[in-house]
Amino acid sequence: MPRRSYDHYCSVSRALDIVGDRWSLLVVRELCSGPRRYSDLFADLPGISTDMLAARLKDLERDGIVTRGSTGPRTYALTPRGDALRPVLNALSEWGTPLLGERRATDAVRALWFAPPLGRAVAEQLGTHTATIHLGDTTFHVTATAAGIAHHDGPAPTPAPEIHLDLPAATAIATGARTLTDTAPGVRISPPDTCPPS
Repeated sequence: MPRRSYDHYCSVSRALDIVGDRWSLLVVRELCSGPRRYSDLFADLPGISTDMLAARLKDLERDGIVTRGSTGPRTYALTPRGDALRPVLNALSEWGTPLLGERRATDAVRALWFAPPLGRAVAEQLGTHTATIHLGDTTFHVTATAAGIAHHDGPAPTPAPEIHLDLPAATAIATGARTLTDTAPGVRISPPDTCPPS
């Protein structure tokens, strides 16, 4: 099927020709933390159909945004060009955070969706560039650089503060209702382990 285009000689419209379709940027969002199996992507994108996910992955792969992972044909990862979309997602996250409001009963939620606003909070409120975040059963680390916030699966590879959050605390911090330094239930911060890794 030929790609639809805005046919505007404009860099924004050219970008949207590739990643502007419904679900495309959310697939990229899911792959920002690391490679994912097809079944994991489907589970973490509530509301997407299997046909739509397959179509979006095929389009993103064709356009050099996503590649099949080395661990199997049904595993997907971002290419360097796909990874370059992180600042776009960070900007959308920052712009959209004030729109969150109260969580609706129909809203799905996943721990990794909190990574960009929590990464900003880590940098602004704790003054550190990297932290490991434990949110429920999910562990990931965030890193703040001049290019923006990056997050990846698992703990930080070097000693860093460890932040343990429950979902209400993560929500409050993400929306700005609380800070990481508030002494309140749902937040525990451990200092970085200063011992060199074995």
